[in-house]
Amino acid sequence: MTVCAIEPEAGHEGGAGRAGCAITADGCYAARLAPAGDSFVPERWTLDGPEPYAVRLPGGGPGEPCAEVQPLSDGRVLVRRPAGGRHTFSLLYPTGPGTGELPLGAVACPDEDTRLRLLPPAPGGERAYALAVGPRSTAVWLVAGGAFGLQQLAEVPGRCSGGAWLDREGRMLALDREMGGRSKAVVVDLGRGGEMSPLLQIADGSDDRVLLADPDSGLLLIRSDAPSPGQDRLGWGVLGSTLPVRFPRCLRLADCTVTPFAVQPGQLLTPERCAVALRVDGALGSWIGVWRPAERRVDHFPAPAGWLAGSGLWTAEGELRLPYSTGAVPCGVAVLRVPGQERRRAGLDVRPPARPARSGERAAPAAPSGSGPAADGGALSPNGPADEEQLPYCSGDMTDFLLTPHAGSTGHGGSGASSAPRPVPLQQAPLARLVTK
Repeated sequence: MTVCAIEPEAGHEGGAGRAGCAITADGCYAARLAPAGDSFVPERWTLDGPEPYAVRLPGGGPGEPCAEVQPLSDGRVLVRRPAGGRHTFSLLYPTGPGTGELPLGAVACPDEDTRLRLLPPAPGGERAYALAVGPRSTAVWLVAGGAFGLQQLAEVPGRCSGGAWLDREGRMLALDREMGGRSKAVVVDLGRGGEMSPLLQIADGSDDRVLLADPDSGLLLIRSDAPSPGQDRLGWGVLGSTLPVRFPRCLRLADCTVTPFAVQPGQLLTPERCAVALRVDGALGSWIGVWRPAERRVDHFPAPAGWLAGSGLWTAEGELRLPYSTGAVPCGVAVLRVPGQERRRAGLDVRPPARPARSGERAAPAAPSGSGPAADGGALSPNGPADEEQLPYCSGDMTDFLLTPHAGSTGHGGSGASSAPRPVPLQQAPLARLVTK
């Protein structure tokens, strides 16, 4: 399952802020910092049972507001605690009435300008990674699941943000690197000692960033100002394809911030059929948008009350699962049926059912109605529909290895690392080649 639980860099990615919780790639566990009086306590959610339930893990004292948590696939929760130029990492787990804690070590950040944060949950859920962004370079750290404790796996010149996993092995990591005042997406190969390759370069003077990636279909969600310099636009492309990046006009919502946070998995070789979940922030509050590349519209749905904004995951069958927490239901999951699946009705199904709002409670903001005409989902066309702007961005196949798993891969430093397929970098394309039809 493709999920997003990442904090966009302020002033760079145009995102809506920190996601409400982090969810494992398989969707079995989630973790968040839950309010507890004047502090915050790590809380683990179990999502793969008949009903979701939460367990608080108050290990080592109250969690700081700026700390982060991330669940692993075995149910333990990684917690980061900053303290005096150091970031300590521990694994928390329930032990009957108490909380067990396994210290993992610390990463020193003597430079006060260095910022450290966790990367999105890795495929497999056995490892966790962190990004230490310094004034001139960025380090990628393995902070949980390593055989030798905490390890620095790579150092990338420039300041990096973002973070998207491009394969199911947790080896190829896409980062947005800022150099010379411009941001370009690059690929860091953690199986080759952090070897770096260009990934997304649409125009010389554009900022081109990767927001989400789905290894099954090869779908890429990007943000770039190439089609309209100085103004970021949402677009999409396909790994391993020669088709151009496209910037649908339906993703431009007036006076709203649109942030993709989950992509439907399991759509092998059909990226145009992948459903994409969007967090829409506007004057009415936050709500949910659902969009497919093959369609020319965004369907809008109200978010469930207490939604942990920016968090959610798709199932391969097309259900969007949205975690929420209210006073009446402290741990709940709302299920959104995707329009277009005839065997299921469209709309929001909240589990467990929430009680009616009491007097004085605020109701969830109503979402605007869907925009744009309905369109038949057909196959991808090199020309594209008339309401999409296109920018050619590659002259050959790119990262074909993502569509065929590499049998010889053995993880970081394994014997299969030297023979793993390499991504072919995207080629630069001048803005003058913009195609509009």
